[in-house]
Formats: sequence, C-alpha cells, structure tokens
Amino acid sequence: MKILYIDCAMGASGDMLTAALTELLPEPDTFVDRLNRLAIPGVRFTKETSVKCGISGAHMTVTVNGIDEGTMLHEHEHGHEHGHHHSSLHDITHIVEELDLPPKVKQDVLAVYGIIAEAESHVHGVPVTEIHFHEVGTLDAVADVTAVCLLMNELAPDEVVVSPVHVGSGHVHCAHGILPVPAPATAYILRDIPIYGGEIQGELCTPTGAALLKYFAARFGGMPAMRPSSIGYGMGSKDFERPNCVRAIFGEGEDKTDTVLELSCNVDDMTAEAIGFAVERLFECGAYDVYTVPIGMKKNRIGTMIRVMCAEADRETVLRVIFQNTTTIGVRESLMRRYVLKRNIERIETPYGEVRRKISTGYGVTRKKYEYDDLSRIAAERKISLEEAGRLLESGS
Repeated sequence: MKILYIDCAMGASGDMLTAALTELLPEPDTFVDRLNRLAIPGVRFTKETSVKCGISGAHMTVTVNGIDEGTMLHEHEHGHEHGHHHSSLHDITHIVEELDLPPKVKQDVLAVYGIIAEAESHVHGVPVTEIHFHEVGTLDAVADVTAVCLLMNELAPDEVVVSPVHVGSGHVHCAHGILPVPAPATAYILRDIPIYGGEIQGELCTPTGAALLKYFAARFGGMPAMRPSSIGYGMGSKDFERPNCVRAIFGEGEDKTDTVLELSCNVDDMTAEAIGFAVERLFECGAYDVYTVPIGMKKNRIGTMIRVMCAEADRETVLRVIFQNTTTIGVRESLMRRYVLKRNIERIETPYGEVRRKISTGYGVTRKKYEYDDLSRIAAERKISLEEAGRLLESGS
C-alpha cells in the first residue's frame, strides 16, 4: 500500500506542495518541463534549490507574463493592479478544460476550485456564480492547483495522510485589506481539520494550500507506520526561525485499517415502518452502516436488533439519534478493527449523461461499480433492467 504523508508543520501553499511532491519523482526536472508544455496562458514554472535553516530542498517559482506572485502582491499593496487577475469560476473552468490533461486530473482541479469557490461564497455572502477570485483566482494559483493534481495522479498514492496544519498568526495583506490569520476563506476551508497557531507571525497556510490538503487527504494526524522510499522538501519564499517548508514522505505502509464503533440495541415494540425511519435518520447523521437482525427475546417475544457502525468521533451524535428514534432504553458498544479498501468516485461522461463509478482498491484487488442512482435513472429512462443498463455502460454503446 503506497502512503503519502504530508508534514505541514510550517503550513502549506500551492507552490510549496508542488515543489515537495515534484521531489518525490525520479526525474523532477523532466516533470517541470512537462508542466511548462501544458501552456497555461502566460505561465512558466521554474524549480531551483533552496536552503532553509541548513535544510536543502526545492523552491518552485510560478511567473505569469514574467511577473511572480510576490511582485503581484507588492503592486496590489501599493495601489497597482498590473498583472493581477480577477477571474470567475467559469473563466477558470474554461482554462482548465483547454489544457492537455487526463480527464481525472481536470476533474480534480475543478473540484479543488469548487472548495475555494464555496469558501469565498460563504465569506463574501454572494452566490458562487458571482464570485470573482483575487489571489486564489490568478493564473499562478491555477498553475499550482493543476501541478499538484497532476503530481497526485503521477504518484497515485493509496492513502494521503496530512499532519495537523500550522496556520501561523497575526495578519495578512490581501485584495480585501488586512485580515486575521488564518484568512477567512482559509479558516472556512479548514473546518473540521486539526489546525494550530503559534508564535510565528504570518500566513503559513493559504486558501489554495488548504483546499488541496482538504481535497486529497484521507485523514489528518501523525505519521503512520511506513517504509519511506523518497522524501521531498518544498521551500517557501519567506525566512523564519524554523525551516519554512512542506515535507512530503512517500513509501510503503500496511493495507488500510482503522477502528470503528458498533452500537447495538434490541427492540420488540416498534413497527417495521418506525424501524425503517430510524435507520434513515442514522444514515443521515453519518453512520457508516446500519442493519437489522431478527431475534427472539425473553418471554418468547419476537424482536429486532439494530446495529450501527460509526466513527468514534460520532458516538454522541449517533447515540442521540438512536434514543430519539427508537424505543430502546439501553445501547451496547463494541470497539472493532476493520480492514477496508480505498474508495474513490470517478465521474464518467456517457451517451446517457454523467455516471458515477466507485473504484475500490487495496490488498491486491481492484473493484469497480456504477452508482445505483445513476443505473436506476438510465434503466427508467430507457425502460430496461438494471443489469441491461450496466451492460450498456460497459459496452459504451
């Protein structure tokens, strides 16, 4: 099982992630040439060696029409708009669709921008369609997101684990003025993700970096047990008392395992409809799985055992839903280890519209399955069975 661990002890930005991941490849310079051949309008990538606090790594510079991101920010702070782009999500989509990239990479790029757009929409209180990006929408950010998505496609890790994210402290200058760190859009993106500040003054995690981490990370926490095969250091531009870098470690680990709670209760005075309603509410609150088992109870009463699988962090929420929606007066708990395949959803354009397909990998196997809702829609539209709908998709006819 291939594991990618990203150490964000000094935050993360698009260019730092690009540099760190590029260093994991056997021929980093060849990949940089490939990035430049993508011909993102006006964009050029340059990789150079950088040393921070005695540690050598790679620094990636992205210029747009010969101007780098630092110069653009400096000009904005002094009232100039030369080289500063204002783009809508539609503009960005058009740029990405024109690039010579695998379809999966294009989907990833647009999904990352969807995360950023949602954050900007929330912060500014306007619909996503009316968002006009500033820092995050300039072509240098398009380049960073595209580079990281292409690198993830090249490395193809089975699992991405990210450390808690250091966001910095103080204030940051941006297109909207002087804002607290983390910037509002960054803070919104990093909801439900472990973050921390500290004595270092400055913005360590950018909206672009936050969106990339959120999209690709399977989980956040400490480094898992693994056998590293390559390590990359992606250096930032600023100097601090600590090495300003993202560290990426790539190697082999155990097939994916985790722990899960099993919460179960017995009921003998609920109708089938009431039990069904409870099951629906449990899935809505985040349960991994819910199922029922017919049982015989004391005094020969026929009953039902309701079992719920959930994450430990969701224990209180799930217990509340169980007690609110069933007649039980007690719930049992078991902590279990489970072994799971890594799951990924790909979206496929077909003659019958967009179809989602779940791909599960691990333990030496790969399984593919079309989403039931999409199969059902096609079957209903064409008045055929689910099996025939599946055969149509497989044949591509």
